[in-house]
Amino acid sequence: MWTVVYIAPTASAADKLRQLLTEEGLLVNLKTVDLDQDGRGSVEVQVPEGEAEEANEIITQHLGRIR
Repeated sequence: MWTVVYIAPTASAADKLRQLLTEEGLLVNLKTVDLDQDGRGSVEVQVPEGEAEEANEIITQHLGRIR
C-alpha cells in the first residue's frame, strides 16, 4: 500500500523529491491532486508503507533543497 509522505506545492518540487528519494533507493509514486496551468497546487509524494519512515527522515534532512 502507498503512503503519502509529503504534499508538494508544485510539480517541480515533487519531481525533485522523487529524484532524491529514488537516488536513495526508494520507490516513489506521484499523485496529482490539484495543479493549475503554472504547475502550482498539490502533488502527493507517495512511497510504499514499509519505506515511509525512511522517506520521512530523508525529506527532513533535505527539506531546504526541495523547495
